[in-house]
Amino acid sequence: MFGCLVQWAGHRKWGSIMQKWRTASDEELARAKDRSGWNVIRRVAPYLWPKGKLWVKQRVVLAMLALIASKAIAVYVPQIYKQVVNVLAAEGVSPLMLGAVGLTVAYGMARLMAVAFQNLRDAIFAKVGQRALRQLALETFEHIHRLSMRYHITRKTGGLSRIIERGVKGVEFLLRFMLFSIGPLILELLLIAGILYFALDVWYLAVIVLTIAAYVWFTFKVTEWRVKLRREMNDQDTDANQKAIDSLLNFETVKYFGAESREAARYDQSMKGYEAAALKTAYSLAGLNVGQSILITSGLVVVMVMAAMGVENGTLTVGDFVMVNAYMIQITMPLNFLGTVYREIRQSLVDMGEMFDLLEQPAEISDADDAKPLKVDGGRIELRDVEFGYDEERPILKGVTLAVDAGQNVAIVGASGSGKSTIGRLLFRFYDVQAGALRIDGQDVRDVTQQSLHDAIGVVPQDTVLFNDTIRYNIAYGRDGASYEDIVAAAEAAQIHDFIMSLPDGYETTVGERGLKLSGGEKQRVGIARTLLKNPPLLLLDEATSALDTETEQSIQDALALAGHGRTVITIAHRLSTIAEADRIVVLEQGVIVEEGTHTDLLEREGRYAQLWHRQLSDDESAVA
Repeated sequence: MFGCLVQWAGHRKWGSIMQKWRTASDEELARAKDRSGWNVIRRVAPYLWPKGKLWVKQRVVLAMLALIASKAIAVYVPQIYKQVVNVLAAEGVSPLMLGAVGLTVAYGMARLMAVAFQNLRDAIFAKVGQRALRQLALETFEHIHRLSMRYHITRKTGGLSRIIERGVKGVEFLLRFMLFSIGPLILELLLIAGILYFALDVWYLAVIVLTIAAYVWFTFKVTEWRVKLRREMNDQDTDANQKAIDSLLNFETVKYFGAESREAARYDQSMKGYEAAALKTAYSLAGLNVGQSILITSGLVVVMVMAAMGVENGTLTVGDFVMVNAYMIQITMPLNFLGTVYREIRQSLVDMGEMFDLLEQPAEISDADDAKPLKVDGGRIELRDVEFGYDEERPILKGVTLAVDAGQNVAIVGASGSGKSTIGRLLFRFYDVQAGALRIDGQDVRDVTQQSLHDAIGVVPQDTVLFNDTIRYNIAYGRDGASYEDIVAAAEAAQIHDFIMSLPDGYETTVGERGLKLSGGEKQRVGIARTLLKNPPLLLLDEATSALDTETEQSIQDALALAGHGRTVITIAHRLSTIAEADRIVVLEQGVIVEEGTHTDLLEREGRYAQLWHRQLSDDESAVA
């Protein structure tokens, strides 16, 4: 069924393409496992310095200047603090003849300026980060629509949405901390270390360097271990979200089988795995924080003891002691921040790595480099020796040759699995033929752009799926920018205008998730109206009435007949009564055309079509009885 695309695959040489696909999948898996943080950073870095975007570069430069000013002032603040203490302790002379009160005010102003420049930096950079987030989200969304049908029928919607959500959220964070955390932290630590070296003693510098080195080593080692726990937690989160969305999408099925408790248990099992992974992450975080505190506190105590001894022997002033304490606290804060930043960066890299893996998924069907727009002149469709199979060992179409002249209505019938719907999918180029050719007005569909091909073909599937929006929006989806008058005209042609106007909100009525607020016949009519509004030269009816009752089917047939007027139509049919008036009927049997002709001719031959016809008549009579 065209609307329930259950199997997707294809290329001109199935064996080699499948091998390439498997090889590509293996390579992607290996790359996902081995992907280093630097690879992801290299993917994100261009968003900081994009070509042709001068305003982005200007904002980055201004943000960096604000950052440098903030750090320079922050590093100088303890010096003012030292002078205040020395003046109050009568152990020093106030610079610039400022008293203790003046120095205290200067100290407060310096702290205020440091915070002001820091917030100015964030304000300047905010637009850069938001632009990157929006651009990457759009790029991911567009790429997903370019992916092959094989990918889309194997994906899990809930898991996919979670990957995108986590990845996009990590973009701004990673950009911000790439620019404002690691480098500036190193700069601040170097400035403080230099001041302590020149103002005090080399041993202070040695203790600080050893403390920082031990802290960084411990933080990175433990965080790398915690990244594995984070991956496990992400997997459990993705699985739980996928199960929840899958269950909600199949709400009716759950109700039909009274499986609410079964679904709840299934979801709870996934959440149990997430809970276990989250607890491991929380416990490891507590251990990391304790270890960091031990290291940084040890370094602080050693330096403060050295400063206290200096004050006691007269080599240092009380102001020096306070200054050392202020600098150690100033070091402690960014180091603690480093631990958080590194953890978050590593987690963001994991999240974004999954998203970039998604972006690197290949699009099986793509336009040729020299592809041109399809030019429909009449709309003749021709299949010549077409071969195709969803599986390498199970061919579906075996050298099918078929011509549909411009303006003809040709019906394709046959048993399930004979290849009827496959022809429609090849026509729309959801995948390529493996041998032979499929042409429209002499143009191979592989040599034209997919956009122009899709614009030229209208499809009414067996099950019309609608957007969770208004009836007006769903009909207007057939042609971008359609006027209200055009929408009404299409609805009238599809014989659904009167029904719509009988609704309290008319065309503004919301149809619900997948159109479930409407009946099957009403959804089909909306789908037909949408196709009529598109006004394509080629029309594919893929078992468009097989899911409807007989009475509804008869009314829909009139709308379909009108939709096909003046167009080339391929009707893929299950109910033979719906295609008796077709210009030609083609009978497929195990991927081969076994008969073709008009309804009357085929009945007279008493071949395969006649067997199918009489069997359906017998089934209908039994159903009536």
